[in-house]
Amino acid sequence: MQCPNVEIPIEMEIDLTTPALLFSAISLIMLAYTNRFLSYAQLVRTLKDQYRENHSAVTAAQISNLRKRLYLTRAMQVTGIGSLLLCVVSMFLMYIQFYLISVYVFGLALVLLILSLAISVREIYISIKALELHLSDIEEEK
Repeated sequence: MQCPNVEIPIEMEIDLTTPALLFSAISLIMLAYTNRFLSYAQLVRTLKDQYRENHSAVTAAQISNLRKRLYLTRAMQVTGIGSLLLCVVSMFLMYIQFYLISVYVFGLALVLLILSLAISVREIYISIKALELHLSDIEEEK
């Protein structure tokens, strides 16, 4: 059953400010990704020293886990930067009045942002496994 007085909008109109709204969100996400990367860099140095001193299975597993997390962080950064770049391209296309193309480019930017966030969720699950490895190592010492 449909309501006779309700109109469903078929097209969504965007203007030059719509992609610009994502700038602050993407910038904050990229800052978080960069902070993660920097903490991983420090962790790599620490784990390398630990592994040189003691070739434990837990340290080897942590290194393997960290390698996966680094690759995912790189993918998060690349897709986030791609999203920001496509937002700028979309704004430029609107500026030169290629509106239809700009809408599709902006849509692609949104897809890349969604992908970046999904990769971030996956990386969080792997990070939890790393912490579980660390906790299991502590529990074994008791």
